[in-house]
Amino acid sequence: MKKLFCVLIAALVLGTMLQGCGSKNDKNDDSQSEETKITAELAYEGVNNYCHEEFDWGPAEENPDIMYVEMGEESDTEYQVIFRSYTGTFDYFYVNKEDGTTRIETYVPALDKTEENGTINLFDYLEKN
Repeated sequence: MKKLFCVLIAALVLGTMLQGCGSKNDKNDDSQSEETKITAELAYEGVNNYCHEEFDWGPAEENPDIMYVEMGEESDTEYQVIFRSYTGTFDYFYVNKEDGTTRIETYVPALDKTEENGTINLFDYLEKN
């Protein structure tokens, strides 16, 4: 009975000591998530890369003012990046500051109509270092 009691206490002590090891990994996870937070510059770069990859910029070669990407408003949780197409439509990209998920809304001024136009992962359009 004394041996069983000693084994149980040893198991409890060992289990308590192992829990301390887990807290070190938690700190690494926090520092990793801080590294992946999106800055305004990263939001602009990713959306700009997406727009140059997905849209035909040929019509803007002679008149670059008809197509552009620019920063819009910023909230506590997201950045707005605006793409103006040569057709006169605007795509508003709302970039989540925490994880890079980006929702797209398209606005057609001639029709005064806005619609959801999908999502992208900003990290898919950032340069790989």
